[in-house]
Order: sequence, then structure tokens, then C-alpha cells
Amino acid sequence: MDWTTQCVAVIPCFNEARHIADVIGGVRAHLPNIIVVDDGSTDATAEIANRACVEVLQHTRNLGKGTALRAGFDHAHQRGFKWVIMLDGDGQHSAEEIPRFFKLADTTGGSLIVGNRMGDTIAMPWLRRFVNRWMSRRLSKLTGIALADSQCGFRLVNLDAYSRMALTTQRFEIESEMLVAFAAARYRIGFVPVRTIYKAEASKIHPLLDTWRWFSWWLEQLPGSAAILPASSVGARTETCRQDAGAPRGATPLMADVVSTN
Repeated sequence: MDWTTQCVAVIPCFNEARHIADVIGGVRAHLPNIIVVDDGSTDATAEIANRACVEVLQHTRNLGKGTALRAGFDHAHQRGFKWVIMLDGDGQHSAEEIPRFFKLADTTGGSLIVGNRMGDTIAMPWLRRFVNRWMSRRLSKLTGIALADSQCGFRLVNLDAYSRMALTTQRFEIESEMLVAFAAARYRIGFVPVRTIYKAEASKIHPLLDTWRWFSWWLEQLPGSAAILPASSVGARTETCRQDAGAPRGATPLMADVVSTN
């Protein structure tokens, strides 16, 4: 796989003028094609991205991370790319770790590769750590797959698989919805260890509003949970693997979750 021609980076941004230039520079060391989705920023995010000579999609108002990602994915698919590496524009994801995602996809045939921060949570605020683990346990039980870090936004996504799904969430629920959709469609999902990086700035996740949105989405999944593959049927196509660090107990891993990469 020639990742430099088949994969494009999609970076959703909202008021990331302080960080976007550094993020683009880091990604460019691994991929020449970058799409920045400026989700209604009121600062110079789009201007700085344009000066960096990357493709910029702009929303006139803030529509949410989910909407921004779907816009970037759809545009990338229309341009003929086969894969997207998605990462945040605030510097929380280290572009140096991008090759790890490529290596895991190459060696396992996974269609969705997710960063796993739960093996090194010292730098993660305790509330974020608690909520992440709580959500990951719920989603693991729903899908029958060991989802070690269900909320990490650092991911490698196969666009052919994505194009067969109808993701609809508009904000931070997109990470959960994507995992459930890929699991329901029986695509292989893998996790690769990544660093936990948090900046001094306040998170753009609203602790009350976004939690309410997630719970609203979650409750919609429960009546239709029969559409999600039970652990027994998922296990029919699993490979022998070892439990990932931080993976919820009692869930059935779908594939080799932990791969050491350079």
C-alpha cells in the first residue's frame, strides 16, 4: 500500500489558530495530502491553513465535529482517496504516530484503526479517564468487541467501508457512532497505542451538553441493539489475540488489538 497516495489527513478545526500550523507541519512529514475542515471558526484558523497550502473546507457557522468529519470524509472519497487519517487540530494527537496506524492496517487488514490512550493515562484528567472507561464498557457490551478507547479521535478509516454507512451524528458522538457502525457491519477494528497529550487550553467538549447528547444517542441504540452483532457471532470471525491494555473486561476482542510500531 502506498499510503502517501491512497490516504489523506482530515483535520476538523474550531478556533485552532494557535495550533493548526504545527499540526499541519507534523502531518506533512508523513502525508502530502491534507484537508482542514474549518467548522465556523472566528479566528484565523482557515487563513493559516490556506497559507500552509492545504485544502480547506469552510463552514460559515459551527456545525459540530461530527458534521465536519463527515464533510471531510465525503470530500476525500469524492477525490478518490481510499483512506483517511483523522486527527484533531489542537495538537492532542502526535503526527509522529501516524505510521503505527498504517502498519496495523497493513498487517491485520483492519478497516478502522483507533488510537488507544488507555495504556498511559497519567496525563489524562481523571474525569475524562473515568468517562472514557465508562463509555467504552457500555459500547463494548453493546458490540461484543473489546473497545479499549472508544473516545479517541485519532483514527485511520477505510473510505470504502465508511461510504456504505449512514453516519448522522453532528458532534462528539461521532466517535461512538463510528465504532458501533463498523462493528455492526462486521469490519475489523484495531487499536494501536498512542500518547496521551492534553494542552493547557480548556476542552471544547461541553461537560453537560455533550454528555446529554451522548446519552441521547446512546438511548437510541438500545431498542435497536438486535442489529448489533452479539459477541458470539462476532467471535466467529475473530483471530487469536491478547487483550489490549485498558480494554474492558468481559468483551470479546475482534482482532489483534496491540501492535508495537516504530
